[in-house]
Amino acid sequence: MKKQAAGIIVWRPAAPEPQVLLAHFGGPYWKNKDKGAWTVFKGLAEPEDRDLLATALREFTEETGLPAPGRKALVYLGKFDSATKENHLWALRREDFPTEIHANTFRMEWPPHSGKIQSFPEIDKVQWFTFPEAERKIIPSLRKAIVKLRELIENKNRD
Repeated sequence: MKKQAAGIIVWRPAAPEPQVLLAHFGGPYWKNKDKGAWTVFKGLAEPEDRDLLATALREFTEETGLPAPGRKALVYLGKFDSATKENHLWALRREDFPTEIHANTFRMEWPPHSGKIQSFPEIDKVQWFTFPEAERKIIPSLRKAIVKLRELIENKNRD
């Protein structure tokens, strides 16, 4: 059975076109990577977690250091599978959002086989991107979520 993950995609209506906020993975492996090295605010659900939206809200706070939005502000986008996870994602329209965040850290041996344990941020930066840019930057398993959000926004604007 695949692991369950949940998260939030932040977007804003901007001129000349809407933008999505992506988070760059922290740590030495991702340091010099760009294409396919960005994600959204998400994390793994604990085995006892029944409410995946609660998981998404918890992860949002852990990864940004900001209070979680209210449940009514979120729109469920769906489930997006990767090789190892089922990612349940919600969209949040937020016109203002700090680009300096205070993410949780993780510890790992670095450099490898050195015996030295170092701490790294889970996310080292966030940045606004147009939807075409975001589709190129985000990890491949979440690309469909960006496309789905873009379609929802475009369809809503037509109504």
